[in-house]
Amino acid sequence: MDFGITMLPTDYSIAVTELARACEDLGFESLFFPEHTHIPASRRTPYPAGGELPKEYSHTLDPFVAIGAAAGVTTKLKLGTGVCLVVERDPITLAKEVASADFVSGGRLLFGIGGGWNIEEMENHGTRGAVRWKLLRERVLAMKRIWTEDAAEFHGEHVDFDPVWSWPKPVQRPHPPVLVGGDGPRTLARVVEYGDEWMPIGGFRTPESLKRRIDDLQTLAKAAGRGAIPVSVFGAPMRPEAVTEYADAGAHRAVFFMPPAPADVVLPRLKHAAQVAGL
Repeated sequence: MDFGITMLPTDYSIAVTELARACEDLGFESLFFPEHTHIPASRRTPYPAGGELPKEYSHTLDPFVAIGAAAGVTTKLKLGTGVCLVVERDPITLAKEVASADFVSGGRLLFGIGGGWNIEEMENHGTRGAVRWKLLRERVLAMKRIWTEDAAEFHGEHVDFDPVWSWPKPVQRPHPPVLVGGDGPRTLARVVEYGDEWMPIGGFRTPESLKRRIDDLQTLAKAAGRGAIPVSVFGAPMRPEAVTEYADAGAHRAVFFMPPAPADVVLPRLKHAAQVAGL
């Protein structure tokens, strides 16, 4: 099993460069950065975990800037978005950002995507919550065209453009893996249609229920003529027995959360995570 770290990078937490170097030195396979472009002051959408929304959500760095900085101080560590809010980004610009990040990192990008939960945040970008998954689908399919074709065009209900030229192309072929986040009724179908991996949040399911979902995913993949689809448990409990249970359930990667805190808080916790992982 591979092991990764995720942290909301902020303007007051450990520098992403220091975090990335520590992750690589300790033997972690990957480092993921979530994103929120902003947090609406209205707070109309409740925080999914309950209570007040933590401070870090409105202080996050742009994930691709953070990935670029981390790529410059590492050589093996995979760097990912966990998750990129595709419904809040122009697909042509985002295709360029993803390809550029994969290029400057030497092919180490993991493109984690999600539909988002903050309705007024996405509305500020012109996206209605009710259509976000349809919009996300078309944007991902359109970006795949840009990554793989010299003169790419796409004509859909929500995304429409005539042939365009866009370089660099990603180092990874045909493109960086697309990790689809979420765990709703339609999630597995989305993974099979346009994803390369599934990335559910660990705390939302027991290992037993996750195993049933992974079995369902692989059944759908086989029916679609695909091979086994990798699964990353995002926010896996930092306990050795939990790691074993998720591995037995069929997950191939466990990603541990780190608090967005200064180095003297994060680094000891990171070393503990490495011990839990057996690195």
